[in-house]
Amino acid sequence: MLRLPDTIIPAHYHLLVHPNLTTLNFSASVRIEVDVKQSTDSIILHSKGLLITKATIEAETGASESRKPLQVLEYPPHEQIALVSSDVLLSGGKYFVCIDYAANLSDGFYGFYKSTYRSKDGETRVLASTHFEPTSARMAFPCFDEPVFKANYSVVIRRGDKQIALSNMPKVKTVELGGGIFEDHFDVSVRMSTYLVAFIVCDFKSVSQITSTGIEVSIYAVPDKWDQTHYALEAAVKLLEFYEQYFNIYYPLPKQDLVAIPDFQSGAMENWGLTTYRETSLLFDAETSSASDKLWVTMVIGHELAHQWFGNLVTMQWWNDIWLNEGFARYMEFVSVDATYPELQVGDYLLDTCFAAIGRDSMNSSRPISSAAENPTQIKEMFDTVSYDKGACILHMLRSFLTEDIFQSGIVRYLKKFSYRNAKNEDLWNSIANTCSEEDFTSGEFCYSSSQASKNAYQYAGEHLDLKAMMNTWTLQKGIPLIIVERRGSTVTLRQERFLKAILPSDPVWASLQQGYLWHVPLTYITSNSKNIGRHLLETQSDSIELEEEVSWVKFNADMNGYYVVHYEGDGWDSLINLLERNHTALSHKDRTNLIHNAFQLVSSGRLTLDRSLDLSRYLRHETHNIPLLQGLGYLEAFYRMIEKRNITDNYILQYFKAVIDKQTWSDEGSVSDRRLRSEVLGLACDLGYPPSVKKAHQLFVDWVESNSTLSLPTDVIETVYSVGAQSAEGWAYLLEKYQVSMSGAEKNKILRALTSSKDTGKLLRLLELGMEGDVIRTQDLSTVIYSVSRNPIGHFLAWDFVKKHWSELVEKFHLGSFCIRNIIIGTTAQFSSKEELEEVKMFFESIREQSSQLRVTQVAIENLEKNIKWLERNLETLRDWLLKNLQ
Repeated sequence: MLRLPDTIIPAHYHLLVHPNLTTLNFSASVRIEVDVKQSTDSIILHSKGLLITKATIEAETGASESRKPLQVLEYPPHEQIALVSSDVLLSGGKYFVCIDYAANLSDGFYGFYKSTYRSKDGETRVLASTHFEPTSARMAFPCFDEPVFKANYSVVIRRGDKQIALSNMPKVKTVELGGGIFEDHFDVSVRMSTYLVAFIVCDFKSVSQITSTGIEVSIYAVPDKWDQTHYALEAAVKLLEFYEQYFNIYYPLPKQDLVAIPDFQSGAMENWGLTTYRETSLLFDAETSSASDKLWVTMVIGHELAHQWFGNLVTMQWWNDIWLNEGFARYMEFVSVDATYPELQVGDYLLDTCFAAIGRDSMNSSRPISSAAENPTQIKEMFDTVSYDKGACILHMLRSFLTEDIFQSGIVRYLKKFSYRNAKNEDLWNSIANTCSEEDFTSGEFCYSSSQASKNAYQYAGEHLDLKAMMNTWTLQKGIPLIIVERRGSTVTLRQERFLKAILPSDPVWASLQQGYLWHVPLTYITSNSKNIGRHLLETQSDSIELEEEVSWVKFNADMNGYYVVHYEGDGWDSLINLLERNHTALSHKDRTNLIHNAFQLVSSGRLTLDRSLDLSRYLRHETHNIPLLQGLGYLEAFYRMIEKRNITDNYILQYFKAVIDKQTWSDEGSVSDRRLRSEVLGLACDLGYPPSVKKAHQLFVDWVESNSTLSLPTDVIETVYSVGAQSAEGWAYLLEKYQVSMSGAEKNKILRALTSSKDTGKLLRLLELGMEGDVIRTQDLSTVIYSVSRNPIGHFLAWDFVKKHWSELVEKFHLGSFCIRNIIIGTTAQFSSKEELEEVKMFFESIREQSSQLRVTQVAIENLEKNIKWLERNLETLRDWLLKNLQ
């Protein structure tokens, strides 16, 4: 039995914690008020790595003689303890369970852990911070560590006189205990799940502002980085005010603190009222942060603040539905940032989010959005591309399908109905479709009974719609549909099947992998004659649409608002390729980007030949919009990397994109998307050795070094300049030195990526070792170092061998199932494309079978590798011939 029984329910935790930042341990006590639902003599709850010194229970009467000792039984494999009472606890009774315990501050990134930073004058300072999601509150206090056991919390923290303490709620009083020790008492929290509890003891400085509805928003950082907190404050205030309006529910706490933690494994965490961030996700340094860095900070804040409603106010019942938190917060990043910072043009980046989701979902190793997860490793693995990115994309599809207003009012209904409670997948669909229970109906709520709701829900394109049945096809089955379109005269025939990469219709297993898959797909389309977007709900395997007249082309998935891939049979692709060549602006930039993406995806599934998709990409010579340009460049660069190892061709990217490269300025001017294109294009040009770009970057690097790094470089090209500089031994050494003293997380990231671009294997190995030691390069950045070294053609075997050699240490540092471990596995194997490499990876996974068998990500890595091998077998000749023919 892994889950806790529901015979006893916690109502209120009184928690006292006293960390010692010198000895790096903490002593604590918790008093839990519990309600007994069923008579029992034992209380089962979670505890991990805690030394319990005393456990007692008292009845609600509160008479001290009613306090009885409890026997403590531990069962570490389930991270559970049983507290056994000599008397039966009676159903309907209220009791207080009191536990005294102690533990070391944890070494990794979970539980109550230690973090350090170096001040400007070289002194190392220590702080202690918490990270509990998904299953680590039990490392800080014995608790009912499942999302459904919501309770109130009263937190008291003891600290030294040089520190401050923070928790979810504002501080109500401080008591001086003598000996330089102070005790901070925090207000009682709202009802919430254990994974959202948080407390920090540190010496940070902050900057604050009050929102229009009176919420105090504060940004905390290490004192030397205080000047990098101002942009986050502005963004957090704007976004919090936006969400209060959008969700039509006031933010329920008096304050919201955002804290930049020096050691942090993920990007950020939504603890209620005390959100924690990696420094690069919160701090913005005008001198060294680029346009992309600013966008990232804004998006992460938008994500964590959306969680204050989605996740914190309404929480999923169990981790199988974590997408209700993460898919929503990922989607709301786009909605909120688009409304508050329109100049960031964030809608364009939603395409990348959906491309990432499709990449994972078109593999047989994908999973349904809502999937079973029981143990901590499986639960950690649920925080993946499917929950976040696919979750966001199907919500976007639903919103564009139902209209903004209906979607928003459904969301508000869901949040209001389930406030301070837990919800399941279907509760969301029922709220959006406006169904209701008997009690809602009798209380005069405006809603439909469930049989009425599906009829009335939406007269969509004249069709009735069963929203729950429709959305279940997207959340309860894995994969993504391929819509096959053929146009004959004014009739368009449609059929759907499951889109699979690397498994072709001619493969023997293909038919069995198609069995039982069917989606309800809200299709949209435009034609050569249409002024408006056509709509059609495809609920069957095949169907047809009658157009009003014959058309010369049809394009499905208008602006890529839908989550599906489209293949055009007959002359469908020819007419679109001609249209792009002749008059590409007849389609929106999102439609053009979508076509480039679909064409190259269809090559992997054997539906389209590579030369046809390359023919389509030829129009990019005339493309002026950055988003399709970046998409096309991405594919061409990926092909280049594959053939680079095989010395096949001259550099066709440089010939093809010379005009785009030559047009770029080495500056920070232009829109966010101009600046992102500049970073990518100039970075690629230097990487591919384009002489004018390399010369310019080299000169900038020399000037920067000669100014003793006081010269301000344009932030969009800093990384490119550093990467060119890092190719010489002196440049590399200078950058490593600069890395150690830089006070900007954004700059450190750029230096680190530049250092990993070196062509000297000794230097790459040195970086991996520094990451492993965790002193010069923090452990939190180790997975990024491994990933970046493996992307370097010189480094990919190096990174892989390093991971094999240090596997058990890596698992110890990051925990099985964590984002970092997944990043390391996918990152180091993604570059492989031969049968020998496949055997080598399989052998390694076999040798760590005890761990690899628990992970879904190992299947993803193997399937990815098989896909690379098949792609090269089928397409290498075609690629070579096409290049010879087209680039004379």
